[in-house]
Parts: sequence; C-alpha cells; structure tokens
Amino acid sequence: MASPETPGGAARPGEAPLPTLKKRGEFLAMRSARKLAADGFVLQAKDRGGGSDVRVGYVCSRKVGNAVKRNRARRRLKEAARLALVPNARPGWDYVLIGRRDATAGIPFEDLLSDLRGALSRIHP
Repeated sequence: MASPETPGGAARPGEAPLPTLKKRGEFLAMRSARKLAADGFVLQAKDRGGGSDVRVGYVCSRKVGNAVKRNRARRRLKEAARLALVPNARPGWDYVLIGRRDATAGIPFEDLLSDLRGALSRIHP
C-alpha cells in the first residue's frame, strides 16, 4: 500500500494536481466562508459563483509545530484532499483545510480521511 504522503506534494503519475489557492487575497476571501471543525482540521468552503474547477488551499501555522510537523500535516491534508475532495467537492467552490495542533499529524490517516468526507457531507447537505 502506498504511503499517504507524497514527496513534494506531487500528483501520482496520470493524475492532475488539484488547483490551489496561493494568493493572500484568496485566503482572506475565505474568512467569510462556511466553517466546520473536525478532530484533525478545520474546513472552510465557499462558492465562488462561477467556474467549473475546485480549488483548495492548505494552512498550517506555527501553532501546529516546528517545520517538520507542519510539513507532515500539510502533506497529509493534501493527500486527504486528493482522495476525498475530488469525488465529493462541488464545482466552482473553494476549500481551505487548516491544520490543528497535535491532531493533523497525529491521528490515523483513515480517521482524517473519514473526517474530511463527513465534513464535506455536512457542508453540502
């Protein structure tokens, strides 16, 4: 079985990476988004009002831990998003996954994945 963490955040062969939010303004616009807290992360979701693509942003502040812990948490969030967001996300929506202290990098990956699927079903009833 492949590791849930892909080096460098690269997509697996034959898969396109998820478009990501990169600019500060895009993240600031998400402050008015729907929010849902799960055990391992906080999910923010907002309808852009157009477009067919799904965009994702990842946030892991220094509260998550040192650089090693933050990078591990971010890699886990990216892989969970690849597995859960692609089939369950709505076109034209932006999502931000925010890492939580001692939780994102520490909980079992299957729990993180099921939390994300559950959060998506609650955000989009």
